[in-house]
Amino acid sequence: MADRPSAAATLSVIIVDDEQLARDELAFLLKSFPQVHVAASADNGLDAVELIKKHSPDLVFLDVQMPGLDGLGVVRRLMESGGDLPHFIFATAYDQYAVEAFEVNAVDYLLKPIEKERLAVSLERIQKRQEGQAQNASRMEQLLARIQSSVGPRTKLLVNAQNRMFLVDAADVIYATIQDGLITIVSAHIEGQSNYRTIEELQSNLDPSTFWRVHRSYLVNINRIKEVVPWFKSSYQLRMSDKKQTEIPVSRAQTKRLRELFKL
Repeated sequence: MADRPSAAATLSVIIVDDEQLARDELAFLLKSFPQVHVAASADNGLDAVELIKKHSPDLVFLDVQMPGLDGLGVVRRLMESGGDLPHFIFATAYDQYAVEAFEVNAVDYLLKPIEKERLAVSLERIQKRQEGQAQNASRMEQLLARIQSSVGPRTKLLVNAQNRMFLVDAADVIYATIQDGLITIVSAHIEGQSNYRTIEELQSNLDPSTFWRVHRSYLVNINRIKEVVPWFKSSYQLRMSDKKQTEIPVSRAQTKRLRELFKL
């Protein structure tokens, strides 16, 4: 539940972190700063985007590493929708090169675990920026590009199966599909549910040269295609290398890429 704003509150804040303990600890630390009002909190990127649009906060504490839509993805969504961006303080465990990218682009960051003294410095910086110009969107673009280049696509995915959570190498993923809002990941050794909410989010975190959205409901690993099967009306299906040899339809919009990819 969000705190009630105090008479002295000058910064409205949203906290975004997939770990409840991290959210609670940060909210507790922020109680020491009367100028701060915590308007809301979110445990995932999709909810964060909606809450930021709804509350128009001055400041968002944003976890960089979250399943599904991560912190950088949240910023991208907000930039695509237009309008003024809030100030961001990123919570990150990235290496020094990524941290330098935050510094160069005048966006503040906090290394976990967050310390109260460092938090105070961040809040002071944000208040000074608030008195000056709004956050520069072009600098955010540069930040996203530099962070993405230093982080790269994910090489591990979390798969829920048999009441356990397995880490699967991205290279072992054969395909992913969505049905009734749930994403199923099929790998060489295991099949289970993903924490990602949409195929788009999953795709954005994987190597674009390897994973191809062949259909609105399917994302395939091109290295795991076993056979291209001609279908009716000049369409095609892909027979994958899983145990079931699943056949996946190629949408008409993706047929041209299929022909280019395999020289059909």
